Amino acid sequence: MKLIFISGPSGSGKTTLSNQIIKKIKNGIVLSTDNYYKTGLISKLLSKFIEGFFDRSISFNNKLFKKDFDFIYKNGIAIYDRYYDFEKKTIQKILKETNNISVLIVEGIFAKEFSNTLNNKDYYFLEIKTKKNECMKRVVQRDIKERGKDKKQAENDFLKSWDIYYEKFKPNRIKNNTNKFIIKKNTDLDHILKKLFN
Repeated sequence: MKLIFISGPSGSGKTTLSNQIIKKIKNGIVLSTDNYYKTGLISKLLSKFIEGFFDRSISFNNKLFKKDFDFIYKNGIAIYDRYYDFEKKTIQKILKETNNISVLIVEGIFAKEFSNTLNNKDYYFLEIKTKKNECMKRVVQRDIKERGKDKKQAENDFLKSWDIYYEKFKPNRIKNNTNKFIIKKNTDLDHILKKLFN
């Protein structure tokens, strides 16, 4: 199974690129780390008191993500999708069977962190580089529409998220992998696909 990890700061276009790749190929699936945040009372409390909670490793349910990742990688099938509800701090589990998976894309701000835990697996790592103001515009629109934030809160949260990503996650430090590519906004999709599938 071909493994592709797509990382970048919030609003850089990770989900968009993942979906574009999936539309062009057959037998692929995307696992978004955004759907694997921790749930319940602890998550509700911590998100109120820890600045940038959803951009920090402490918010990521690595155990659940690894369970789904390992199942798909081992069996080549997925049984359901997961979707995180940011208002309720819950994960919805929706039955959706996908068979004969030959390409697994992991995308999200925790993609790099998870890829560094893999041993003896070959994979491609795409780091998306997008200008800060472009990312901010996308994130603010998304957070107002989908996460119930006002503009000022969305802007402040984005700036904190940007700093956390580039300070803590150190996106240029990728372990166990020589197939790393920097993807810029104007990079042609066909060019990306040639790197991945030729």
